[in-house]
This record gives sequence, structure tokens and C-alpha cells, in this order.
Amino acid sequence: DDFWGRFEGVAEAVKFNHGRAVKQMGTLGRGNHFVELCTDMSGSVWLMLHSGSRNIGKELAEHHMAIAHNLPHNQGLVDRDLAVFVADTPQMAAYRNDLYWAQEYAQYNRAIMMGLLKGVVRKEFKKAKVAFEPEISCHHNYVSEERYDGLDLLVTRKGAIRAGSGEYGIIPGSMGAGSYIVKGLGNEKAFNSASHGAGRRMSRSEAKRRFSVRDLADQTRGVECRKDSGVLDEAPGAYKPIEKVIDQQRDLVEVVAKLKQVVCVKG
Repeated sequence: DDFWGRFEGVAEAVKFNHGRAVKQMGTLGRGNHFVELCTDMSGSVWLMLHSGSRNIGKELAEHHMAIAHNLPHNQGLVDRDLAVFVADTPQMAAYRNDLYWAQEYAQYNRAIMMGLLKGVVRKEFKKAKVAFEPEISCHHNYVSEERYDGLDLLVTRKGAIRAGSGEYGIIPGSMGAGSYIVKGLGNEKAFNSASHGAGRRMSRSEAKRRFSVRDLADQTRGVECRKDSGVLDEAPGAYKPIEKVIDQQRDLVEVVAKLKQVVCVKG
């Protein structure tokens, strides 16, 4: 279709991975990506998942970062990661083309997984005649073209989601803590944004050094999930308390529902 047809227009350096990108569409990935079955305070059941643009998005990002690092105007920076593309240049145009394609890939990826998950629930609970409410879908770690104070801007939400007035969002905690469904308050001083999640208290390597399998089991008690050494870096103790994170952004969002996971699947 048109989406895969536009893959021909992305950076030549990643085109060899077309087959892998196709195969990974509709898959979870590792790290903090998850699929969860949750309940809220009213007893309603929620299906929630978190994933992105998989390996192809990572490769496109690394390709363009390497180009930016070598541009003349980015030489001598205190931090190489501050390298930028200049507006209205071929490099910026190529970056935006690939960026938007990868963001669309991420959206399709999540939609396919949610469709599969709904199908499983319908199949396993036929007698319950399961009905689903409209989905809440929000990007994270992405770029959006928006207008503030009369200026057209590229807003980069790293570790953030959009929280425009009345817009629904999802702010997950960790695999042992709750998550929140929120509605944006449209705070333009924060560029209509809110946090993407609880955020880490420590690095993945530090979490692996600090926590044991027993710690992980204790911290995820009551949740059906992996409790092995392969996910120690995702131990709830490695993340900030989600309640405090939510409380500190009351001027950005209002809480619609608090969720508690029953099942958490990590990639």
C-alpha cells in the first residue's frame, strides 16, 4: 500500500532492512515495552500496550544523527548530542521525511497488536460478549509540527506525550505499579505536554546490580509477569513512584482513571 510504497523514499542506508521491518510490524520489542491486562477502580478491564517503531526506527534515527554530527555548524559543540539540522536544507528535509514515516510505522505497529489482543480476548471470553470502548492512542518520544505564540515550531516530546486540552493520554508506571489514564489541560507554557511515564530512578545497569530475582518477585507480587533475571532492569524499584510523578503535573493533566495491572507481558 502507500505506506510501504513510501519506504522507497527513506534513507538508502536502511533499505536493506525492508524485510525485517515488515516482519517486525505488529511485534512488541524489548526494554520497557509491554502488553498489559489491567483493571480500574470501577472494575472495568483495560488492555494496554507500549511499543514503538522497532529496529527500523532506531536505524533511521542513528543514520540521521551520524549525518548531523558531521555537519560543519555542529563542530565544536560541548555535547555532540546537541547537533541539529538547519531548517530548509536537504538534510532537514530528508530527516523529516524519514521521521514521519517511522512515527507512522509505530502507530501501525501498535494498532496491529491491539487488534490481535482484542481478538484473543473475544475468543477466550466468548460467553461474556466482550465490547470495547474507543481506543486511546498517544505517541511518545516523537516530533510534531505545532504553532505557539504565532510561530510554527517542531515540538520534540522526548519522554513526553501531548496533553492538549481535552486530549486523552496514557502515563504508565512500572510492571509492578499502577498506570494512569489522563486528560490534557492544554498548558501552553509546557507546550501542551505531560510525562510519558514514571521515569527511571537509575540506569538499567545499576538496576541489574542492585536488584535480585527475589526483589523482583516481591515488587511484582500480585502481577502475573516475568520474574527472572532477564528483566531485572525493569524492576519497579528502578522507576520513580508514579503517584508522585502524577501529582507533580496536576497543572498539565487531570486523572481520568487509575489502572492496576493483572498481567504484564515483556518482550
